[in-house]
This record gives sequence, C-alpha cells and structure tokens, in this order.
Amino acid sequence: MPADLSTPDCPVVELRQYTLHPGRRDVLIDLFDREFVEPQEAVGMTVMGQFRDLDDADRFVWLRGFPDMAARQPGLAAFYGGPVWQAHREVANATMVDSDNVLLLRPAWPGSGLAMNGRTRAAPGATVVPAGLLDASIFYLQEPARPPPGRVPAAAGRRPLRAPAVDELLALCREVLSPLLTHAGARALAWYITEDAPNNFPRLPVREGEPVLVGLAMFDGLPAFDTFVRRGVWAREALPQLAPWLARPVESHRLVPTARSALHA
Repeated sequence: MPADLSTPDCPVVELRQYTLHPGRRDVLIDLFDREFVEPQEAVGMTVMGQFRDLDDADRFVWLRGFPDMAARQPGLAAFYGGPVWQAHREVANATMVDSDNVLLLRPAWPGSGLAMNGRTRAAPGATVVPAGLLDASIFYLQEPARPPPGRVPAAAGRRPLRAPAVDELLALCREVLSPLLTHAGARALAWYITEDAPNNFPRLPVREGEPVLVGLAMFDGLPAFDTFVRRGVWAREALPQLAPWLARPVESHRLVPTARSALHA
C-alpha cells in the first residue's frame, strides 16, 4: 500500500543530476528505490522525488530536502557514514560517470517550495510507475550586481541574488508565470533560488557561484505537457519577460517519476 508522507516542507533542497554509464540507469534506480529511501529519511532528510530524464537515457535526477542547513551536515554524515551506503556504494558508484552536478537551493519566497506533507510513496518493491511529468527548468541568472555606495551589505554568509531587481523577478514568477502554468494544467508548482550558504558537507560537491532560479511544474503526463508546449504561450509570454535576467539559455528537463517517487501527479 502507498504510504502517506508526514514530513515538513523543505527549506533547503538539493537538485541532483547524475550522468550514468550507458545502460546503467535502471540498475541505479532499482537500487535507489529499494535501499536508499527510508535510510535517508531515518536520519532527518526527505527524499522528495526520483526521475528518469526523457531526453537523456543516461541521466538520473532526484531531489533531496532538509529542514535547514544546520541539519544537512549531520544528516548526510549519518547516511554516507552508515551501514546502508557502505554496503551498496560500490554498486551505486559503478553506475555513475558524474555525480557532482548539484544545485543547492531554497524556496524563492515563503511558501514557494514543494509541499511534501501528505504526498504518497509506493511501498518498497513497487514496480508500477506513477503518472506525471515534472518540467524542471533552470534559469541561469546574471551575476549579482554590486550594491551602490552606501547600500548596507547582505548578511554575513549570504550574497544577494541580483540586486535590486530580484524582487521584480520573483514578482514576475508569482504574478505572471505561476498563473500561466496553473491555467495550462500544472498540478503543482514550485520556485527555488540558489542557497548561498557555504556547502557544509564538502565530501559531496555542489555548484557554487552560479545564481539560478529553478521552476518545477508537475503535469498529468507527457500528453498534457506536449499540449502546453504546442500552444506556445510560454515561449510567447514568459521567456521574453525572463530574458533580461538570463545569463544563458534556459536548461529544461522532462522528468518522469520512478516507481517510488513521492513527487508524481
């Protein structure tokens, strides 16, 4: 039977993209879904969702959440120093070419993250893939502007994402882009920005110095997403308004959940 998650929302999130050896993705997914979900959650982390990338047969994408940065370090240390990872790490690592493509994120504004409480996850051993397609779009932003003379600097340990236009960008997400996606049939929406606190578990690298905005939109499935794309509203209305903030083209991923992903339609 599916289990209902009873977990708080995640103020800190890792978006992890793994490049795998050809033909090894299902090996890693089977191992991950069977062995790595509950042990991570037992030490205070949330395995939010695991996905196959439809556009890259050798890419595995997953999201891991934390209550805060202070909880991240002991949680990761407990799992990667614990018996489950020690028993299975050689098999897992043998599937991977690269596991360092990781963005450390936080909700772009209060309440903009994915709500996890009450979501369902299939029991261990499940093989039926749940419905849904997650569109994950990464918007690479221009480097933060230097504050004008006399401007009070950001709090220690955190840099401004892009001053002073960040409020305008997030208002665009809230007031224009989110309604556009909801009207197009997105079941769930989330917006994240770079978490600028230093990586407190250096054993697992993250991409630092790259300010990003990440948008996540869950659709009923590939047909619903394809209909949204064909209508062209996003290309006509959203991308031109985002363009002034972008440092490079948008990176988009069409992701389908694994059998035990808690994020699904």
